Amino acid sequence: MPGSVLPRVVVVEDDPTVRAAVERYLGANGYRVDGFGDGVSAQRAVQADPPDVLIVDRMLPGISGDELARDARARSAVPIIMLTALGEVEQRIEGLETGADDYLVKPFALRELLLRVGALLRRSLAASAPTREIVRGDFRLDPARRRVHVRGEEVPLAAREYELLAHLVQHDGEVLSRDDILREVWGWSFGEASTVTVHVRRLREKIEHDPRHPLHLLTEWGAGYRFSADGSGS
Repeated sequence: MPGSVLPRVVVVEDDPTVRAAVERYLGANGYRVDGFGDGVSAQRAVQADPPDVLIVDRMLPGISGDELARDARARSAVPIIMLTALGEVEQRIEGLETGADDYLVKPFALRELLLRVGALLRRSLAASAPTREIVRGDFRLDPARRRVHVRGEEVPLAAREYELLAHLVQHDGEVLSRDDILREVWGWSFGEASTVTVHVRRLREKIEHDPRHPLHLLTEWGAGYRFSADGSGS
C-alpha cells in the first residue's frame, strides 16, 4: 500500500475465539484488522469502506457469509477468503461460486491464513499495475482497468475470473494443467483441481455463446485447459 498505510483486512467470524486469534495474528504481522461477529454489521462496514482483503465465515448470523461475499464481489474486486467448517468438495465449490477467491477449511493454521492473505494481496496489487492492452481475436483485455470486452461487449468478471482469463489468453493455444494454473493464477504450490474447474465453468458461462459446447475455453482431457482465440474449438 502507498506510504506507511498498512493493508486493511476485514474478518467476519461469529466464533469470538477464532475471530480474536485471527485479529491478533494478522495484526502482529503487518495488517490493520477490523473484526465483525455478524454479517449485517460487516456488510455495512464493507460497503462504506471496502478493505484490501475480506475474510468471511460461511455460516453467520444475520446474513450468510455467501450473501456477504456476493454483495462485496458485486461492488468491488476485493480479494475474498471464505472460511468453512464444511469439508465436502461440493460445499467448498459453493463457496467459490459466491465470488470468493480462496477458501480455508476449519480448523486451519494461522500461518496458512497469513500466507493466503499475502498471496491474494500481492496478486491484487500486481494486477492493478497498468500494462498494455491484450487483444486476441474477439477478446480485448484492459489490465489497467481490469475490464474485458468479448465481441465488442463488456463482460463483468470477478477478480479471480479476470486473472484466470488473462493468464489463459496470454498463453493462447497452449495447454495449461490445473496445477500450473493454481500456481500461476492462485499462487498456490498445492490445491484442489476443483478450484480451477469451478472458475473455468463460471468463465464459460460469461464468454461462450454456448457454455456446454465451448469454442474458446477448451478442456484437454487428462491435461488441462487451452484458450483458442479464433473460436475454432480445435
